[in-house]
Amino acid sequence: MNDNYNRDSYNPYQDVSNQHNQRYADPEKKGAFAGFGVTLIKTVTIALVFGLVAGVAGSAVLHFSGISLGIFSEQGETKDHNSSKDDVDDEDDKRPTGGLQQTNTDVQTTVAVMDVSDIVSNVMPSVVAISNKGEVKYQGMWGQTYTQETESAGTGFLVEQDADYIYIATNNHVVADATELTVQFSDSTTAKAEIKGTVASKDLAVIKVAIKDISAETMNVIRLATLGDSTDLEAGEPAIAIGNALGYGQSVTTGVISALGRSVSVQDSSTGVTVVNNNLIQTDAAINPGNSGGALLNIKGEVIGINSVKYAQTEVEGIGYAIPINDAMLIIDKMIDGEKIDESQSGYLGIQGRDSSLGAYVHAVLPGSAAQKAGMEAGDIIIEFEGTTIATMSQLKELLSYYPAGEKVEFVILRPQGNDEYSKIGITVELGDASILN
Repeated sequence: MNDNYNRDSYNPYQDVSNQHNQRYADPEKKGAFAGFGVTLIKTVTIALVFGLVAGVAGSAVLHFSGISLGIFSEQGETKDHNSSKDDVDDEDDKRPTGGLQQTNTDVQTTVAVMDVSDIVSNVMPSVVAISNKGEVKYQGMWGQTYTQETESAGTGFLVEQDADYIYIATNNHVVADATELTVQFSDSTTAKAEIKGTVASKDLAVIKVAIKDISAETMNVIRLATLGDSTDLEAGEPAIAIGNALGYGQSVTTGVISALGRSVSVQDSSTGVTVVNNNLIQTDAAINPGNSGGALLNIKGEVIGINSVKYAQTEVEGIGYAIPINDAMLIIDKMIDGEKIDESQSGYLGIQGRDSSLGAYVHAVLPGSAAQKAGMEAGDIIIEFEGTTIATMSQLKELLSYYPAGEKVEFVILRPQGNDEYSKIGITVELGDASILN
């Protein structure tokens, strides 16, 4: 706005008053006209005020009458009012070049209760409830060992099928310590399941159900889940969580993607090692015990994440986490495609390492090992293995157990350059034979 012109302070009646005072500065002439002038100004002022009030009232009546008669909508009038005022456009033109612009209010957004019933009905045939009967051993006060039977509930969803089995993705902690696993399909029929593979450090597992144990009627009802792309997510877009909350049966919660790439630290109950997952989806869709292993969906009904209560923060509300489906499927596909390799046949890297804040720190590289042949050096930090982010040495070791000797695998490492700077390097390693240790 021009600094020499201030619409708020400008008063046209002040100019009239000034001219009047100048014209009749002579006291004798002023006295003759003073009474008439004051009366005239009062009359004009009252008339103007009355006209202004009447005009506003008339506009209000017209506005609300128009709405009740359906002549125009409130939303439409507001949009026209904001976009067509000449004086606003004029003031915009007078703003200094490079000034801040106002937020865009032309974006058309419908704010309403989100009805996801159609999405849920389409997705539910791919979701199962999981019951886990297990045994947990614990030690008494005097050193005695006791075994206690446990029962827990979780969720999973169908990801693949072959000639003999249907494969179900879930969380590792849903199936941990299981002696008996049962899945319930969307038509309420049940079948026994067995563990195909687990990766505790990623809280992922795959279980399988024999097709021969599923009735033809159920096979006609159930469906494989449609997977989405978790790399294409944006904060603020809708999110839908489906799961067997508290073991009461499948339920639905809704919310939004609150944030992406969240880092959460948890302690692995089996090893006691603190594991960091630094690429979780944060959502305010309620994720409760029993929801673990269930699907986090986008508005298309595609699975974009695997819900995990393991990463929940009990001290706050409205924060739940899910493992991005792109990250999860790299491991799930490996578990489905190949049995876990026997330790004597698993691929051997040939390093000694420890955990660090950035990844798996390589303390030493053994002479003649696969790592040395590939160019890995002491001081390197392994941050990625076959597309999976590496946080700890135990996680790396667990993932390597799925790869046999002789297989070529891809690593991403950070190599120190001094002054706390690192260069990122990709390395291909042909895994060695663990028998060289004998």
